[in-house]
Amino acid sequence: MRKLSIAVPLLLLLLCAQAQAAGTEDAALREAGLVEPTSLDRTLVLDIRYATPNNFTGRTVYPAARCYLRRDIAERLVKVQAALRAQGLGLKIFDCYRPFSVQEAFWRIMPDRRYVLEPGRENGRIVKSSRHNVGAAVDLTLVDAQGRELPLPSGYDDFSVKAHRDYAGASAEAKANSLILERAMTAQGFEPLETEWWHFDGPGWRNYEPLDIPFPQNAQ
Repeated sequence: MRKLSIAVPLLLLLLCAQAQAAGTEDAALREAGLVEPTSLDRTLVLDIRYATPNNFTGRTVYPAARCYLRRDIAERLVKVQAALRAQGLGLKIFDCYRPFSVQEAFWRIMPDRRYVLEPGRENGRIVKSSRHNVGAAVDLTLVDAQGRELPLPSGYDDFSVKAHRDYAGASAEAKANSLILERAMTAQGFEPLETEWWHFDGPGWRNYEPLDIPFPQNAQ
């Protein structure tokens, strides 16, 4: 019984420390001007692949399935969601803000500039980063009213020509869905990436500084 009485307080201390760390990281992200789009619209569907092994790295790289974006970008995304809902459609989000250290890890795994932006540091200072690192890019797809993914030209993070917007080999349905997604996003000022049908940059992304704030350890 004595061992149990000692272990319980230690476990409580550990849980409290984890909760405090998660709160600190969440506060740092919000202080930097990032918000979670799902806090603005609960109908947005999250499938944060890098919080699972179901991604091109084959391992979990985010500690929690969270999506953070600059507030202006998040608000624009909510408007896209509203427009799509009027058509019986919606958005499923794969990735949003990405800590710079994760970008460095991605480049070590996939050093191909067509699909992964090469990060750069000089004397410890970030000098070259992805739009994801500034919280102004989002990877997503289309879903129906039941949240089921619609056919698109390729799977997410398909590092082949099938992911390119000008890929001619996709089915007519996949091409149509890709166009619906692109038109809905560009109507709110998002800029599509030519080599990835799922990637869109928010307007004004150049005005934001790259960040390397880690994700909170737990989901809310």
